[in-house]
Amino acid sequence: MRKSPFPIDHTLGLSWYISDQDGIGGRLKAEPEDFLVEEIAETPVPSGTGPYLICRLTKKNWDQQRAIKEIAGRLGMSHQRIGFAGTKDKRAVTTQYISIYKADPAVIQALVIPDMTIEPVGASEHQISLGDLKGNQFQISLADFELLKPDSDPQDILTGLSGGVPNYFGYQRFGVQRPVTHLTGLDILRGSYEDAVKTFVSTPSTGESGEYAEGRRYYAETGDAKESLHRIPVRLSLERSLLHHLVSRPGDFAGAFHAFPRTLRSMFVSAVQSWLFNRALSMRIEEGRGLDDPREGDRIVYPDGRSDIVTAGTARMAAMQVKRDRCRLAIFMHGSEPVEAAGPDDRNMAWLMEEEGITSEMFGTASTFLETRFSGAPRSILINSDIDIKKDENRMIFSFSLQPGQYATTLLREIMKTDPIRMI
Repeated sequence: MRKSPFPIDHTLGLSWYISDQDGIGGRLKAEPEDFLVEEIAETPVPSGTGPYLICRLTKKNWDQQRAIKEIAGRLGMSHQRIGFAGTKDKRAVTTQYISIYKADPAVIQALVIPDMTIEPVGASEHQISLGDLKGNQFQISLADFELLKPDSDPQDILTGLSGGVPNYFGYQRFGVQRPVTHLTGLDILRGSYEDAVKTFVSTPSTGESGEYAEGRRYYAETGDAKESLHRIPVRLSLERSLLHHLVSRPGDFAGAFHAFPRTLRSMFVSAVQSWLFNRALSMRIEEGRGLDDPREGDRIVYPDGRSDIVTAGTARMAAMQVKRDRCRLAIFMHGSEPVEAAGPDDRNMAWLMEEEGITSEMFGTASTFLETRFSGAPRSILINSDIDIKKDENRMIFSFSLQPGQYATTLLREIMKTDPIRMI
């Protein structure tokens, strides 16, 4: 294993690489076309009837929430009527399925939105919700890479990764230039809604231009929502949504977050859960405990979602099951229900929560406030994927698929070992 040299990795809990091999460097997403993502549907596209029109959405260089709001605005409906299974990268070309409640297929086909196509493909009695997917298929082109030898076999760069890589939550979960999502979530958990608004609106991005930075600094110093709206560029639509609410309802900092769609506002607190998981996983790696070597007190999770705790009597059987890939080691991500510590990972997680002053009751309060459940759940600590690599003179092309909730950047991070700013 190797410790990351990049401060942002430690800030976000991604403190370790699993392999000692040097990275190949490189730059992701030099162009949106370098990062292709296609959603793998959980079930075949329905061909029956129902109030939900199922569409295949392909977009380039569109933020997910902005895309959904743009579609809803063109249709003259609330964005709440549009469902999707997973959030996709912005600087990419992505294909996914969405459901639109009571939409006319002819109207959908007539929509003309730059860098976006929407194709009606079926109808259903049920909307598409977060998690309704098998996974994602990726084809990613890497620029500016380096190989140790000109005639190297591209597959050689996977040396040391045959056992998989740590299943960290990736950079886009938090942001690299502006890692603010989990910080806002911490303020929300603590009930400091005014601080949460200030954190989200005022925290600057790395290398942000003068106009953007000045607007953020003005709100941080004055708290004047009305004047800040004149200073913060229109492109910062999420920040402006909070400020618009405060202009119409001064002092209602808690209510300001309800200007966001439910799926978006839930991301702040779930980002805290992700951040704690990353840190607990880094602690496990630092302590020298393997990612596929179950010991007493470890948690394991099965493909159907069932989970168990390894005991002295079941450790040998658990090791055999893990070896046959019938289950995987997991760390429990805390939520609104209290959890009794069973092993080292649980104790590390409890220590992290105590250090941050976080309790299960806070997750319960946030669930009520944000109208979203924040239940605890086990998450696998390992990513395994068959990676096909092709190389030409200027590009290295990676093809692989990942399960829901796994990040392509987490996998490529182990291969590249480059500055995270070059991966977004």
